[in-house]
Amino acid sequence: MKWNNNNIGFRRLLFVLFMNKYTLTALIFLVWLTFFDQNNLIEKMQLNHKITVLKKEKAYYENKIKEDNRKIQELLGNKENLEKFAREQYLMKKPNEDIFVIVNE
Repeated sequence: MKWNNNNIGFRRLLFVLFMNKYTLTALIFLVWLTFFDQNNLIEKMQLNHKITVLKKEKAYYENKIKEDNRKIQELLGNKENLEKFAREQYLMKKPNEDIFVIVNE
């Protein structure tokens, strides 16, 4: 019997809380912000995830740019390196010169 009285008291308390206009207004406001607003919480979480992914991509490309700039300086700094690069990448050759490409399997 005691349990029943506590259960009824709890239900009454919940009923009173939800019938309070301020509590009801706050609850509706929170639901609106969470799901229906243009800047809702779900959208913000997705955008934060996208920002994290884009920052990682940015760091990757910045490192790639630094590496490419180092390679450019290496090629432009030494004529032998530039010639080696041209021969290996573009199969360039001097006049009257034969090139044999060996492919390792």
